[in-house]
Amino acid sequence: MAYPNRNRPSRHRETSAPFPRTAAPRPRTAFLAGALATVLTAALFHAPQAAAAPEPVHRQPCETDPEAPPKHQMRAEWIAGVHNIDWPTEQGQTPEQQQADLTDLYDEAVDNGLNAVFVQIRPTADAFWPSPYEPWSEWLTGEQGGDPGYDPLEFAVEEAHARNLEFHAWYNPYRVAMHDDRNALVEDHPARQNPDWVFDYGGQLYYDPGVPEAREFVIEAMMHSVENYDLDGVHFDDYFYPYPVSGEEIPDEATYAEHGAGFDDIADWRRNNVDLMVQGMSEAVNSVKPYVKFGISPFGIWRNSGTDPNGSDTNGSQSYDNQFADSRKWVLEGWLDYINPQVYWEIGLPVADYSVLVPWWEEVAEGTGTHLYIGQAAYKVGNAGAWQDPNELSSHLDFNRDHPGVQGDVYFSATSLRTNAREAMGILVEDHYSSPALVPVKEDLGGTVPAPPKVTADGGGTLEIAPGPGEAPAYYAVYAFDGPPVRGQAPCGIEDPRNLLGTVRAGDDGTATYTVPGSADTTYHVTAVHRLHHESRASKPAYLP
Repeated sequence: MAYPNRNRPSRHRETSAPFPRTAAPRPRTAFLAGALATVLTAALFHAPQAAAAPEPVHRQPCETDPEAPPKHQMRAEWIAGVHNIDWPTEQGQTPEQQQADLTDLYDEAVDNGLNAVFVQIRPTADAFWPSPYEPWSEWLTGEQGGDPGYDPLEFAVEEAHARNLEFHAWYNPYRVAMHDDRNALVEDHPARQNPDWVFDYGGQLYYDPGVPEAREFVIEAMMHSVENYDLDGVHFDDYFYPYPVSGEEIPDEATYAEHGAGFDDIADWRRNNVDLMVQGMSEAVNSVKPYVKFGISPFGIWRNSGTDPNGSDTNGSQSYDNQFADSRKWVLEGWLDYINPQVYWEIGLPVADYSVLVPWWEEVAEGTGTHLYIGQAAYKVGNAGAWQDPNELSSHLDFNRDHPGVQGDVYFSATSLRTNAREAMGILVEDHYSSPALVPVKEDLGGTVPAPPKVTADGGGTLEIAPGPGEAPAYYAVYAFDGPPVRGQAPCGIEDPRNLLGTVRAGDDGTATYTVPGSADTTYHVTAVHRLHHESRASKPAYLP
């Protein structure tokens, strides 16, 4: 595969928009204060030719309730495959067992108020899909190259979308194996076929980021999944060059001698190698599916202020120097749609204070168009110190509410949310996720605002939803209001997620069915939502007496 010239404009320029740009949607506003309520009979709303709700004569800006939770917020969890941390839960299961385990995790994610999953599909230079580049992952069957009997990635994407969870495919770019025995890899593994692409370090095998052919290969291998599956996001974690191992040096001096022209310092050369891969992947995704978001979750500290005046007021390990990951640069250059730093420390920790790092990352992302999500250490809940308090995670989100540049959180990992962090997540859900949230809109990716849907209600508590004219939406959002329809109620009411019951995925024909809770005397409005989360105006009301 040929990839575009890396000197082309950033993927955030208007030329990169995946769809024709449209005028911004009109503000959703309230009717004149004091407008009379109009009550329509239940018979009218159940009839096939129900009378239309009165059209507004004027609109005023909606008032925002400062107590309302965010309506658009990333709420996600990592589902790790390496070492069978989360899924598959163990090697050698039947396809049916693997599938049941994953759907259980998805259902729990929905119950926890989440709206996205970051699923690891390439843990160690292997694949959770039938890849022409790399072998089937050993974490699926216990045998590298062993066919699991179905397509796990296809299943994972379809089941996530069925629950209206965004699916971000999570890759580890350079890690080849959790051991250093090349002969233990399948015979046709690219690392065995190209031994000069690989080094061993700290008891593990890695593709050498300084080898241009290796760098291009890992992009091409990952892009196969982007091209062939309905992904919503492409996600890297914090592993680029390996974390330092005491007493060992990365064995890439020969690669530096061959490819390091123009760099007087090997560390600068290594950072440039990682930059080239990040920029190259960004451009590759943009050239094929520019609506697919690209994000990275780096180690939470870029550099300390004692080392670099641009760094954070911390004293911990520095990813710029240790993984050669210039994550701040990736944001400032516009190569990412979101940055998701792993701020895995408690509030008040002197060496790496959560309350110091979050504002630092917020300032880095400000004005760049790059969304900021915070990686949360659910796996630490129950550990010594502050993590013994089950309120610690909820306190992090309390802090985030005062920092509007933070647009969501991602939890590591799914298993922790059902085990050690179960109580903590329950508190967090009650405090922060009691209402659903839509995924944040990335305006510079383009997209269209759908037409309002058509909604009818039956006496059994079911809403039948059909798309309006034009492009069919990806899903629908359903809002509920006590009592019969009120003139002017919906345009402002849909701005408050406390009126949002939930979402439902649109079928292939654009229709959907939504079963509402048992409460009577309720008016429902529905909006249509694009796959990039642009939301339509509200539908006409549907009333269930």
